[in-house]
Amino acid sequence: MPAEIKGLNEECGVFGVFGAEHAASLTYMGLHTLQHRGQEGAGIVSTDYQTLYQHRDRGLLSEVFADPAELERLVGDGAIGHVRYGTSGHNSIQNVQPFLYRFHDGDIALAHNGNLTNAVTLRRQLEDEGAVFQSDSDTEILIHLIRKHIQSGFINALKQSLNEVKGGFAYLLLQKDRLIAALDPNGFRPLCIGQLENGAYVVTSETCALDIVGAKFVRDVEPGELIIIDRDGLHVNHYTTNTQLAICSMEFIYFARPDSIIHGVTVHNARKQMGRLLAREHPVDADMVIGVPNSSLSAASGYAEEAGLPYEMGLIKSQYVARTFIQPTQELRERAVQMKLSAVRGVVEGKRVIVVDDSIVRGTTSKQIVQMLRRAGAKEVHLLIASPPFRFPCFYGIDVSTRAELMAAHHTVEEMRDLIGVDSLGFLSVGSLIEAINLANVNGAPNGGLTVAYFTGNYPTPLYDYEEGYRKSLSEQEKLARKEVTV
Repeated sequence: MPAEIKGLNEECGVFGVFGAEHAASLTYMGLHTLQHRGQEGAGIVSTDYQTLYQHRDRGLLSEVFADPAELERLVGDGAIGHVRYGTSGHNSIQNVQPFLYRFHDGDIALAHNGNLTNAVTLRRQLEDEGAVFQSDSDTEILIHLIRKHIQSGFINALKQSLNEVKGGFAYLLLQKDRLIAALDPNGFRPLCIGQLENGAYVVTSETCALDIVGAKFVRDVEPGELIIIDRDGLHVNHYTTNTQLAICSMEFIYFARPDSIIHGVTVHNARKQMGRLLAREHPVDADMVIGVPNSSLSAASGYAEEAGLPYEMGLIKSQYVARTFIQPTQELRERAVQMKLSAVRGVVEGKRVIVVDDSIVRGTTSKQIVQMLRRAGAKEVHLLIASPPFRFPCFYGIDVSTRAELMAAHHTVEEMRDLIGVDSLGFLSVGSLIEAINLANVNGAPNGGLTVAYFTGNYPTPLYDYEEGYRKSLSEQEKLARKEVTV
């Protein structure tokens, strides 16, 4: 196994509806609201209870369905859809979801948000047994496992397969007469259920997608659950009861829209509280607070309120450029930062500015923002991060599966300050992050029901295929820790 696996990690959005007229159009609207979760590809599969219909392609949702006829031909009362964010060089049509498989005993479509940590091992085993893969996405593994166990019946085969895949997954499956949703035993990725006025059910990654289609929130899908929706309604099943909620803290920090609610917590409120606690931990003598649009605005307003400083619009974002963190190459990320952000000279010139951002991953954006502000005449620039230093990889569905990319994995905070070029740099503590999000009803789950492994290195599950490479990378992390102690 390579020292560090660069996997097909995806942070995607899924949406499904069953029992509603024009299901594909509703799915389109839901996916449009989830576009922030992925811009490399999109697709929808629908059912009229007899046949599954598919359209998918690379690009933004509006580009994939630029021809209205493509959406109109997706007839039926049930549909699932997917917006995809893939990684380095794998942006091909074969990897765009939902996948559609046609079998003699019934067709099935599949959409997935997450990353399987034992995908390499499972794929090799399945290939050795004769499976032929059409893509290099880990999503396809589930279908091959289901077919392997299909003699026990579809639902039993699905349950057995879900117990064999490891890591982060929120799956939507569509058959001609039902929609099925499944969430991994730790609930790493968000998934929720809503209901339309006509009684039809919706399952999607974020509650903001429920709002756009007029669905009322019912509840979150719980870890280990298997939700089956058919013409008789919604049925709750389980493929495992060995569960422990550990939802990805980056959903609250960065990925989710601020108007979404995850396990009872409004994302905006959590981010604002992160900003308040950040102000208590890192007070700075300055003239104003500005946020980095868009995911940092909530935290910046919280910091300003707590610090008693003016909250100003010092950075302007073009709304027509994709998010830089989810650009697949470093060169594209650097170009995108320059395209999407500009400093407001009339606001920051001659001022001591506190910049609040949600995270530092690779450091690309932070360095360029500081340069922009200095060119615009800022007297001082203080960078405060509303999350802890991102020092360890994510193996559950974010495009950071190697430590090589993480600035904080290789540098002390003081070194990062010098590299970014700021007058001061501060991060939120892990304890304050957990306190700010404050998940309710987590039944004593570690870290308040959150995955904070990106900051602590303590993962809630075995890492399977990633374990060997990760362990080898830790020696450098330990050297850095010793170095910080002596600073």
